[in-house]
Amino acid sequence: MDESNINWALTIAVLLAGIGIGAMSHHLLNARAGQVRTLRRKIAERDRELSVLKSGVDTHFTELTELAENLRRDSETLMQRLEKGTETLNSLPHRTSALSVPPAEVERDTTNERPATTPRDYADGNGGTLSEDFGLKSRDVALQPPRY
Repeated sequence: MDESNINWALTIAVLLAGIGIGAMSHHLLNARAGQVRTLRRKIAERDRELSVLKSGVDTHFTELTELAENLRRDSETLMQRLEKGTETLNSLPHRTSALSVPPAEVERDTTNERPATTPRDYADGNGGTLSEDFGLKSRDVALQPPRY
């Protein structure tokens, strides 16, 4: 083989190797650029979502402040009405109510002279469902088996 042929073969081999390396680096760089574009798009979407959330929080706190102010104003109005009502009631002369009847005029039911007692939550021992031995059989009787 001739030296000139070797030079041409070596030149072509280096040229092909350079083209191959260049193509591979271009492919890798474009892949990275696509990833960078995707990441930038995601960041932009997150920024938009964050700005929407921030504006939502701002409006929420603004509404809460307005509601708290309305509540304070209403409570002050209520306190003024209560004070006005107490002043009005305090200015009235003290008299007995028309509904209250003096004890001498109350008619008594003389058919039952039993005094009223307060209700109790325990048995008085006279029997019945509240007695302590309700539903218990006496032990004096010998127990017999049941008849069928």
